[in-house]
Amino acid sequence: MSRPRGKRRRVQGLVVGDKGAKMITVEVSRRIRHRKYGKMMRKDRRIHAHDAAGAAHVGDTVEVVECRPMSQTKRWCLVKVLERNPEQAVPAAGEPSAEGTPAT
Repeated sequence: MSRPRGKRRRVQGLVVGDKGAKMITVEVSRRIRHRKYGKMMRKDRRIHAHDAAGAAHVGDTVEVVECRPMSQTKRWCLVKVLERNPEQAVPAAGEPSAEGTPAT
């Protein structure tokens, strides 16, 4: 007998780290109103997400969903990359990379 899963949270955020194997660090920002003063404030939270394919890189906007614990700190899984970082564009096959060209 299988029970249906509960509603899992989905959030969007910006990838701030991709150094780990199959892991990314995502910064999720949300805007809240201060209880007393009413000023809009931004609260940021960094979460670790599982990226099995290694699809996301620093600067990408991604969507992550809650999942089972993968490690001591990893409780989120990458769903999709919503927007690529244009500065971190990967050159197509056959094109010379920017690092390999000598400066003139």
